[in-house]
Amino acid sequence: MTDTTLPGATPSDEDILEDVHEQKAVRLAKRERLLAERADAAGGAYPVAVPVTDTIAGLRARYADLEAGAETGVVASVAGRVVFSRNTGKLCFAALQAGDGSRIQAMVSLAEVGEESLQAWKELVDLGDHVSVTGQVISSRRGELSIMVSSWRIAAKALLPLPNLHSELSEETRVRSRFLDLIVRPQARETVLTRAAVNASLRATFAERGFVEVETPMLQVQHGGAAARPFVTHSNAFDTELYLRIAPELFLKRAVVGGIDRVFEINRNFRNEGADSTHSPEFAMLESYQAYTDYHGIADLTQTLVQNAAIAVAGSTTVTWADGTVYDLGGQWERLSMYESLSQAAGREITPQTGLAELQALAAEVGVEVPEKVATHGKLVEELWEHFVKGSLERPTFVMDFPVDTSPLVREHRSIPGVVEKWDLYVRGFELATGYSELVDPVIQRERFVEQAKLAARGDDEAMRVDEEFLRALEHGMPPTGGMGMGIDRLIMAITGLGIRETILFPLVK
Repeated sequence: MTDTTLPGATPSDEDILEDVHEQKAVRLAKRERLLAERADAAGGAYPVAVPVTDTIAGLRARYADLEAGAETGVVASVAGRVVFSRNTGKLCFAALQAGDGSRIQAMVSLAEVGEESLQAWKELVDLGDHVSVTGQVISSRRGELSIMVSSWRIAAKALLPLPNLHSELSEETRVRSRFLDLIVRPQARETVLTRAAVNASLRATFAERGFVEVETPMLQVQHGGAAARPFVTHSNAFDTELYLRIAPELFLKRAVVGGIDRVFEINRNFRNEGADSTHSPEFAMLESYQAYTDYHGIADLTQTLVQNAAIAVAGSTTVTWADGTVYDLGGQWERLSMYESLSQAAGREITPQTGLAELQALAAEVGVEVPEKVATHGKLVEELWEHFVKGSLERPTFVMDFPVDTSPLVREHRSIPGVVEKWDLYVRGFELATGYSELVDPVIQRERFVEQAKLAARGDDEAMRVDEEFLRALEHGMPPTGGMGMGIDRLIMAITGLGIRETILFPLVK
C-alpha cells in the first residue's frame, strides 16, 4: 500500500479505503493487459496450471547449508505469493511465500530474462500476486537462498493489496478475514497445523486401544445428549421440524447397544446459546464410549488423550502458551470431590441432602444468581461450586461426583446417595471435558427423562425431552459403559493458550 501520510501520522479509514480502490483499479488494468497478451493462452490472467518441480520448503531443507554466493547448477520451478518486492535498474528481487509460510528469493535479472521480460515484471507484478519462476538454485552474495530466474509467469493476479506485513492485524480482522490472517501471521498457520496434529493424535490414541470411529446424524428429529438450547430448522422433504445436534451421545450409545464396544466420533455440534472466550455456537466435539468400564477408566483414557495430544504438538506434556506462560499437563491429575471441595471453600458442610432453601440463602449471601425456574438443588450446588472453588484450580483436575438432578444420563453413585458418577475436567480454569459412568437402566432413564420434561414445561430451555427411540435401544440391553465428551476447540486452547475464536479456523461472527 502506498504511504502518502506525513511521518508519524496515521492514515484515516477513508484514506485507506480510497487507496485500496485506487490500487484495485490499477491492478484491474494490469489484468486486462495480461488477458490481451495471453489471448490464445488457457486461463488468461489466471492460468490453469504453472510448472512446479519443487516446494519452497523442500529447497530450503535441501540447501540449508549452501554458502553465500554458491551456485548449485540445479534448475527448479517453484510458485508462491509475492510478499516482498524491490525493483532496481537491471535486477529485481522478490520474496515468494508458500502456503506453509516458507519463503525463497526470486532474482529477476536483465542478463537472464532479457529486457522485455524484466520490464514486464516491473510493470505487472504486485505484492500479493502468485508467481511461478524457473531458474537455477543459488545463494545470493548475502547468503539468501534464491532462484536466479530464467523464466516466470503470473499464476494468479491479486486485485486487492495485502495488509501491511509489519503491522499487527486487529482481532476482528483476523477472525473475519482468516484468509488474510493465514497469509500474514505465522501463528495463524501454526494453529491450523496444531489442530491437525491434535486430531491425528486423538485418532492414533483411540486406534491403539481398539476404538472404532463413526459418524452420527447432525440433523435430528429430537435433540438430546446434553443440556443446551438447540438450533431449529425445517425439512421440506419430510415436512417436519428438525434440530441441529447438540451432542452425538444418544446415537453413540445406540452403537454400543449394537455391539460396537469402543466407539468415538469427532464431530460438529451446534448450541443456540451465547458466545464468549470459551463458547462458540458451532464447535468441534470428541465423544467416546467404552463398554465394561466406568468413569474412573474413562478418566484415565481422557488424561492419556490430552497428554498424547500435547506431546504431538509440543514434544512433551509441558506446553508454552501464546502469552509465554509455561503450563504442565503431565503427571497424574488430581480427582477432587465436588461436595467436599465446596464445603471446605464455603466454610460449611454441603451435602446431597442439603435443602434448597439453605442453598438459596447461601447463594444470595455470596451474590450467586440462579433463576427461580431452574433453581434445583443440583443447579445451585454447581453454581456455588463455580463461585467458591473453580478459580482456585491451577493444575488439570477431575471434579468428581455431581448432583443427580443435573445429570439425567448418568448412573447413580454406587456408594454415595444423591450423586452420580460424573466428573468434569478443568484445565486453565475452564471445563475441558466431562465423563460418566453411563446410565444403562432404561427404567431409571425414563424416569430421568420425565423429570427433565417437567423442567422443560416450567420454562427450562436446556432441559431434555423424552426420547422413545433411545429408550427402546436401551431396552435391548446396554453393557456397563464409561463415556466422555471433550471440546476439540477447548483442547487446542489448553495446549496453546489461545481464545476459542483463534482456535476455530472460520468462527461464526455477525
